[in-house]
Amino acid sequence: MKKMSLSLVVVAALSTVLFAGGDIDPVEPIVEAPVASDSGLELSANVALTSNYVWRGMTQTDNSPAIQGGFDIGYKGLYAGVWGSNVEFGSAYDESMELDLYAGYAGELAGIGYDIGVIEYAYPSNTDALNFAEAYFGLSKAFGDFEMGAKYYAAIDVSSGADKLDYWQVDTSYALPMDFGISASYGDYEDIGSNYIVSLSKSFDKFEVSVAYTDFSGDTGFDDQDHIVGTISASF
Repeated sequence: MKKMSLSLVVVAALSTVLFAGGDIDPVEPIVEAPVASDSGLELSANVALTSNYVWRGMTQTDNSPAIQGGFDIGYKGLYAGVWGSNVEFGSAYDESMELDLYAGYAGELAGIGYDIGVIEYAYPSNTDALNFAEAYFGLSKAFGDFEMGAKYYAAIDVSSGADKLDYWQVDTSYALPMDFGISASYGDYEDIGSNYIVSLSKSFDKFEVSVAYTDFSGDTGFDDQDHIVGTISASF
């Protein structure tokens, strides 16, 4: 389940991250400005290899590596995109792929960035059991090299008929010298658990290498988790 990016202003151009995935995803690439065509359309793509696909503090690949990637298109603040990853949920669900579809509008007003949209988490082999959608709204503010933001995800459709659970997150990021960056986030998933993530990254032109520590504290019925995640990503 894709996490959105650390910068909520530019979530339009990112593939889960952050989100996550949103998810909010600290191990996702920090994408450069998309390429604009003569028509005003902005196109971008991203690909990543990560040691563990972690979404809202929980592994989505049974602590195994994942190959991920997506495409985005934007026009005057409007955006839409698709993002995919391999997944592994064990014997409970025979599922090997997640495919996320999202669309929204992002901009800035009085120096405060905003982002509003919807995202569909799709699992081709288990449509009724796993598919669901969320609406999200985020705000962010930059202070030089330091940025902070908050985002709220409201579940709007759960195919399985399970309770619709909401998620909120706050995050910060700071640009360090020599193209290093550090970020941190905290999120709470209603009736499931809370998580925090700390990440250090290094950019090399269109490539980025990052390492993150994630911790998940589960509510009743959910196990605690913690992970160290390494990721190599590229954006075009």
